[in-house]
Amino acid sequence: MFVWLLMCMLLSSCTSLPLPRKMPTLALPMQLHIQREQADQRQDWLLVIQQQDTALRWSLMDPLGIPLARQLLQDGTWHADGLLPPNPEARELFAALLFALTPATELADNYPQAKTAPDMRFMEQRWQVHYPQPEVFRIDMKGDLHYTVSPLASTP
Repeated sequence: MFVWLLMCMLLSSCTSLPLPRKMPTLALPMQLHIQREQADQRQDWLLVIQQQDTALRWSLMDPLGIPLARQLLQDGTWHADGLLPPNPEARELFAALLFALTPATELADNYPQAKTAPDMRFMEQRWQVHYPQPEVFRIDMKGDLHYTVSPLASTP
């Protein structure tokens, strides 16, 4: 009985991620450098966001190109993409990134519960996004977890 209750709680936490009412306008494909910091540990990741028909494909890799998570966001629902095991942290990161990347002109319509301040936006008690410079931002999450996001330089 306890295991069943725990499974339901885990599944409901996956579906309760804040998502936009409609897909925001993004310049895709997008390649981002993600720097994860928690306590004294730092990790570097690469993220590629691509349009695939009506879905967004999110591919998270380590610096060697080894996939860490792949998800499709379609019709307001996350779907596994490939054979990687579920990665709730990556799914939370992807939802936070979608919030952070939503243009300011589309924020109120897509996330009516969002709050803003100069160079910042907030989602409930879940995410705080700081924009210290153009195209670079930091997402603060619960548990002293922080992500610094910057674009990857594209080569011609």
